[in-house]
Amino acid sequence: MNRRTFLKTILASAMMGPAAFAARPLRTGFNFVLINCDDLGYGDLSCYGSDTIRTPNIDALAKRGIRFTDFDACAPVCTPSRAGLLTGRYAVRSGLTRVLGPVNTYGIPQSEKTVAEILKDLRYATALIGKWHLGHLPEYLPTRHGFDYYFGIPYSNNMGDRVNGRPNCPLMRNEEIVEQPAIQEILTERYTYEAIEFIKQNKHRRFFVYLAHNMPHNPVSVSERFRGRSRGGLYGDAVECIDWGVGEIVRALQELGLESDTVVMFTSDNGPNAGSAGILRGKKGGVFEGGVRVPFVAACPGLIPQGIVCHQPTTNLDLLPTIANLAGGRVRQDRTIDGRDITVLLTRPGARLPDKPFFYFVTNALQAVRVGQWKLHLGRDDRALPRPELYNLKLDIRECIDRANDYPDVVENLRRIAEEFVSSLNGTAHIGGSDAPF
Repeated sequence: MNRRTFLKTILASAMMGPAAFAARPLRTGFNFVLINCDDLGYGDLSCYGSDTIRTPNIDALAKRGIRFTDFDACAPVCTPSRAGLLTGRYAVRSGLTRVLGPVNTYGIPQSEKTVAEILKDLRYATALIGKWHLGHLPEYLPTRHGFDYYFGIPYSNNMGDRVNGRPNCPLMRNEEIVEQPAIQEILTERYTYEAIEFIKQNKHRRFFVYLAHNMPHNPVSVSERFRGRSRGGLYGDAVECIDWGVGEIVRALQELGLESDTVVMFTSDNGPNAGSAGILRGKKGGVFEGGVRVPFVAACPGLIPQGIVCHQPTTNLDLLPTIANLAGGRVRQDRTIDGRDITVLLTRPGARLPDKPFFYFVTNALQAVRVGQWKLHLGRDDRALPRPELYNLKLDIRECIDRANDYPDVVENLRRIAEEFVSSLNGTAHIGGSDAPF
């Protein structure tokens, strides 16, 4: 395949809408519980290889459904990753490219439409339990962006002035502060109980629960009943507490007779800071696989067959169009949606989708691009355009062997794809460099 044909094929697949890749499921109108952890690494679950942290409930979820081995967050840090997950769009489109905190006076624009807003239009009850991190002022809170109910911390759990040695971050219910500083040792359990209560209150209608844990982000905290249980130290204790919560939610769905009507998804917003990326190179904040590749498992009896392991490259941008499809809705046609519907991967063992470019940003800097097995690093360490590094992720998941000299045509093709994508963003992004995301 020559360069022109390669570019046309890849760019055509990038521009195709979600409907081009997956048919509507046999039935729609599922409930959704989407669990998103904070800084949980690819190697922090036993079903992803951890031998120090026990996660039997998440492991069971994977066995009852599907486990993805090549699932990426759309950014290596919190705010842009969460913006992408909720909108299906790279954060450069919304301007949420940096990590927000209590000093920032901006947030998610009203023009952006979240997955919660799509579901509200379909008469779903919607709740966000946990971390928001897309703006803390009233006009940016979850209750103004599609969520009927909010209980959680509006940004990371390490933010705010310190009071008695702990971060002074507020715990909010809807738009009111109910506790400050939040008692972090019991947050995971409180979030779990809040999620279950919302499910019970809405058991006779369709619901969407976005459970966004603050853990295991630093400062890692856990209650006494989980402290010391893990061979992974305090960090492992916090992950095992999250796993307990997954089990409690699944049990509640089973007791309410809702398990086969509810798609439960579990993932992380980016790679680890204090945790483990397994065999992957890098960690949170960078675009090596350790910073962006995260766990993703999903289950729903009758919809998702048991025991699937999917190796197809996918991202958290794909969750919005997938959830919209499973709900019986449609993504908005008045904007570019960067994710695509992966229903076919969830429901058909062995299914494949066409390769599609994936772009790795740190703030407004495009640092890498991937198509299929090939990933090209374009620039980092404050060098505008260093010599590119090319890795074959199928053969070299650890990104140890630079193949740029061996495959100059692949380097050129991927560089051209990166340049054309950045050009399409009309000056809101650039290639190379490593602007600090914090």
